[in-house]
Parts: sequence; C-alpha cells; structure tokens
Amino acid sequence: MTKKITVIPGDGIGKEITDAAVAVLKKIDDVYQIGLEFTWKDAGGTAYDKYGTPLPNDTVASAKAGDAVLFGSVGGDQWDHLAPDLRPERAILGLRKALGLYVNLRPVKVMDVLAEYSPLKEEIAKGTDLLIVRELIGGIYFGDKCESEMHNGVERAWDLENYSIPEVERITRFAMTAARKRRSKVTSVDKSNVLATSRLWRRTVTRLAEDYPDIAVDHLYVDNCAMQLAIHPTQFDVIVTSNLFGDILSDEAAVLSGSIGMLPSASIGESTSLYEPIHGSAPDIAGQGIANPCATILSAAMLLRYSLDEDAAADAVEQAVEAALREGFRTPDLYREGFTKVGTEGMTQAILAHIGE
Repeated sequence: MTKKITVIPGDGIGKEITDAAVAVLKKIDDVYQIGLEFTWKDAGGTAYDKYGTPLPNDTVASAKAGDAVLFGSVGGDQWDHLAPDLRPERAILGLRKALGLYVNLRPVKVMDVLAEYSPLKEEIAKGTDLLIVRELIGGIYFGDKCESEMHNGVERAWDLENYSIPEVERITRFAMTAARKRRSKVTSVDKSNVLATSRLWRRTVTRLAEDYPDIAVDHLYVDNCAMQLAIHPTQFDVIVTSNLFGDILSDEAAVLSGSIGMLPSASIGESTSLYEPIHGSAPDIAGQGIANPCATILSAAMLLRYSLDEDAAADAVEQAVEAALREGFRTPDLYREGFTKVGTEGMTQAILAHIGE
C-alpha cells in the first residue's frame, strides 16, 4: 500500500535539507519496502513569490491528503517588509491549523559522539535521551486575552489559561503510547501548587495512569523540572506538559545537545502529521551546500515511527546518523580539528552508506 509523503522545502536551506532527507527515505524504502510516494509543494516566501500567498490551497490539500508532511524551513530577510498575514511564517501556522496539529514532539538525545558539544559537563549530558510531549492548541496561548483595560484606575492586561479534561486526556494518552515505544516512563509537568488548571491536569493524568499499568508515571512542578533538566537530564524519558510549559522546557532541553542542527521535531494531528527540524531557514548559508541535514533526516525518522509505525526503519535511520558521526564526519557547524569536514551532500552520503548494511 502506497504511503504518500508531501514534501514542503520552503525557503533558504529548506530544499537542500529536505532533498537529503528524501534521499534517506528512498534508501529506507528500498530496504524495507514501505511503498513511499513523494509529492513536492511550495510554502513560505518561495510560495509568496510564485503565487502571492505563503500557503497556497494546493499545498494544504496535498498535506491533508497525504500520510505525512516533511517540512524544511521558512523565512528570510527579503520578506520582512510584507504584511503579517503574508509573511513566510504564516505558512507553518496555517498548516498547524489546517491539519489540526495538537501535540508537538521534541526529542533531545545527546549521542556519546557529540557529548563534548553539550554545555553541560560530559558526564552529566552523556546518555540524555528524552522526548517532550507538548500540548499545542490549548492553554494560555489560545485563551481569551485583553491587551489593555482600566481597572481601579490603572491600566492592566491579562491572558486566560484554561484546559478541559478531554484536552488533557488526549495529550496524556499520546504520551503514554509514545512511552511504550521508548523506556515506559512518563513525567507529567505542571504547577499544581499554584494553578487551578494544573490541578485539573494532575488529577486527569493520575486517573489515566491507571489505564497504563506498564508505564511508570511521576509528577514534577515546572520549576523543578527546569532545574532537573540542567543537573540530571538522564532521569527523563517522556515529559508531558502544557503549551506554555512545553514551549519553555523544549527550548531549554534543546540546548543540551550542543547543536540545533541535530534536533528534529514533529507536530501530530488526528490524521496527517508534520515533521521538521527545529532550526530556521539559515538564508546566510543557503545554496552553499554546507547545511547540516541531520535534524531533517532525524525528522524523517520520526515520520517513519509516528505516522507510518515503521519502528525498525526509524531505528535504522537514527543508527545510520550516529554511525556517520562516529566515523568522524562533521558539517561546518559541528566541525572541530581532527574530524572530517563535509557538506550537506557529503554527510548525506555518509549516512546512506550505513543503511541496509
């Protein structure tokens, strides 16, 4: 049965890094006979230049009809003058809404071969392998808000946070299922000593945990979790949390790896999900062939795991990336004396060499 993948390169280095990921997926398809079929569509500034919109209807339709979306990156200085609703970044926001993407996944793994790049001491960073499951469409970012009002003679502004039980149940069940693909531990993060929404969150997670006796579940306040990520990150497997807390914690955790060029992400929907590197479009190096493709290739591994349920194929991609790094291949963002400097194509070929061995 054919699995349809919509590839959206976007702007800047987007084409270079998505081309690399597609090359890896094609090699994986040869080995595992998944039946992948690729369609390329425009979004971002590139789409605006062609069609006058950052997100053409044709792109949305293709994304909705496919089994998954592989996304590059959008943005660039040449589009900064555009009105907010025409800016390249509206493409990713529009796709999130159109696809109903409700959970963001941010894995952070400190490979042994890259532990020296972490800002933490090597003995603390080594072995870190966690997944942050962030609720994406609820909470304070989407609650009622007031930019300015007078109250008791002074100006104030406010934002309203709210969560419903079904919203917390959905994200919790996803986290539990994700943990079963990993090490069967979930840490729920909240601020239930202060916030009513967090108390509802904790009650709901605690109740649902009874349905997953094979998963070890614990709870941390968000401030403690932020500290624990810095002093003992290896204790974590899956972290599940709200939109606001997840936004902050995922950015903190991203620093642990030492390079955003290695970090993939996924935004999961009810039907179609979207996979992309966490880094930007890097227009300053676009077209030079030196962009690190690893984050996009690892995003493709997530696509295999979470959209296609091809765990063995996903493992093969991740192992190939690590093997290429062990051999000493480094793109310029990671290069240090004693390693072999390669560009985008060179790193891609080094990874391909380890698939199907």
